[in-house]
Amino acid sequence: MQMIGLVNAKRRLPDLVKRASGGESIGITRRGKLVAILVPPRSDIVLAQVFADIEEIRKRARPLKGITIKDLVEEGRR
Repeated sequence: MQMIGLVNAKRRLPDLVKRASGGESIGITRRGKLVAILVPPRSDIVLAQVFADIEEIRKRARPLKGITIKDLVEEGRR
């Protein structure tokens, strides 16, 4: 896996995406620490399972009583 800095990755994103779609894995670093990995796409079956899992989690999640999404957003801004 090739490692590339975040600033360079921003400049070269189209090229990196093309290389990842060709089968190469590319690590993106920030200040020398790995923060993301671009990987080749997997089959649609795996992707469909990921979305099904996400939907299952959404169905099980219960709304928080007395807390709105706006409250959570404002808390995140502090």
